[in-house]
Amino acid sequence: MLVDVHAHLNHKAFENKLDQVIERAEKKGVKSIICSGINTPTNKEVLELSKKYKIIHASAGIYPIDALGDQKPPEDEGLTYNKGPINLEKEFKFIKENKKNFIAIGEVGLDQLEKIHLEEQKKIFQQIIEFSKEIKKPLVIHSRKAEKECIELLEKNNCKKVNLHCFTGKLKLAKKAEELGFYFSIPAICVRLQHFQEIIRRTNINNLLTETDAPYLTPEIGRSSEPKDVLETIRIISKIKNLDLEETKKIIFKNYQDLFLK
Repeated sequence: MLVDVHAHLNHKAFENKLDQVIERAEKKGVKSIICSGINTPTNKEVLELSKKYKIIHASAGIYPIDALGDQKPPEDEGLTYNKGPINLEKEFKFIKENKKNFIAIGEVGLDQLEKIHLEEQKKIFQQIIEFSKEIKKPLVIHSRKAEKECIELLEKNNCKKVNLHCFTGKLKLAKKAEELGFYFSIPAICVRLQHFQEIIRRTNINNLLTETDAPYLTPEIGRSSEPKDVLETIRIISKIKNLDLEETKKIIFKNYQDLFLK
């Protein structure tokens, strides 16, 4: 009863290997993998993966940098590059036409790694929030270096169904997000990063989920992460919360159902 609520299995790291990756995940007990798009071409890619593999669900994303068209080609060139800004009207139309096949909207949000165009990003994010409410889909949030601003916008819009993917903000902000009822998907890199272990320790288990961000955030240096690695996160949660492993799996799976399937 394992879930990976955030992965990029359309990444070139998995080219010609995806059948084996899925098989390894299923052997570990993974029942669902949410593959997140980040732009127009990758939204189509994850949609096709969800049609090919029963275990995969698609999430339609509009990554904040891609949305503006200001991004440089990805360093690893593993995900399909979006040329120019995203046409929100066309993308919303595509998502709406395929809404039965998209489990969520994400990843979306704000990114201030390079501290650029915050106000423009916020305007786009506001439109995405309104759209997610219109089609009644949960949000998967990317909030790097803009955690406070993301949470403020989500609170202002009275958003309820929210997953904060790979949240690296201050712990007091995490507490605020928990009070708002938001979820945190904890990546498998938590086995070696104290920050995520502290979020687990301070957050109610009913607000936790598991992810990999595959092929990124690997729990083991020297290889790509993949969905089977969510078991490592479950082990850490189980240890920190002093719970039986099987009980931990059941709680996290219920959290997944509550956020994405109800």
